[in-house]
Amino acid sequence: MSDFETIPVAQGDHMPSVGLGLWKIDNDATADMVVAAIEAGYRHLDAACDYGNEREAGRGIRIAIERGLCTREELWVTSKLWNTFHRRQHVRPAIERSLADLGLDYLDLYLIHFPIHLQYVAPEDRYPPGWIFDPSAEQPRMEIEAVPLAETWGAMEALHTAGLAKHIGVSNFCCALLRDLLSYASVRPSVLQVESHPYLVQEKLLRYCQQEQIAYTAFSPLGAGSYVPLGMAQSSDSILEHALVKQIAAQHGRSPAQVVLRWGVQRGTAVIPKTSRPERLKENIDLFHFTLSDAQMNQIAALDQHRRFNDPGVFCEQAFGTFYPIYE
Repeated sequence: MSDFETIPVAQGDHMPSVGLGLWKIDNDATADMVVAAIEAGYRHLDAACDYGNEREAGRGIRIAIERGLCTREELWVTSKLWNTFHRRQHVRPAIERSLADLGLDYLDLYLIHFPIHLQYVAPEDRYPPGWIFDPSAEQPRMEIEAVPLAETWGAMEALHTAGLAKHIGVSNFCCALLRDLLSYASVRPSVLQVESHPYLVQEKLLRYCQQEQIAYTAFSPLGAGSYVPLGMAQSSDSILEHALVKQIAAQHGRSPAQVVLRWGVQRGTAVIPKTSRPERLKENIDLFHFTLSDAQMNQIAALDQHRRFNDPGVFCEQAFGTFYPIYE
């Protein structure tokens, strides 16, 4: 196996360093994309309750296994606990719903999606629950519930003990929250998943995770692309259009996307690029037959703008009527 194809996680396991992110893949395309990804060599799928396409992803997994493209044991499947399910009594039903939709007996990794605690919405009322408590209200908004992280994490540990999740972890957490969690966790988080790309390098956060032996997964590893249609970024924000990235790509005979993704895996992180274009699947995983020089790695890292596209401190107020910052 080539260098950087997997990264180590707890218990001596290894997570494939390139996965398919399922966020914003249309439901009617998800099953085919999952099958195509597995056929292209992907063994890491990143799902979530909130993406609303776990049932279709499960159909794709089932088709791929039935066709002999892989076995269940060869796959790494991640899902995430949504913000409305943070109370202890809601955590196990939440993973059971994701498992049922995905058609699986266990997850390889289950993450707390955000350190954001919202009022419970019963699945029979609305699923996925989304961000807004009552869409029919005169002023629809998020409704906050003060749930201690320790309560949610204790319920996550119970999922691990029960074998429903081989690994548990967190997403969108900062160093301070991680440090607090580590102070009382009986089962340490195996993985942190956060936005990370050359415009948001997060060097201190990555270093802290490496120090604590927490694997690090970069979502939105190509930067602005997924956020342009949402009005959260401009086309001009694309790292793929940067002259340096294009220059390094030309030097290696690779695409700008491959250079940016290679930078991600070469710095020791997993990356989960999203694509709805089957032809991009092979390009995004073909990262292990070239190497960036130390100088090129440093040049790309120096593009850091501390530019966060996925920031609840911005979009929660704009879209959901509630100011809810989680980053300083």
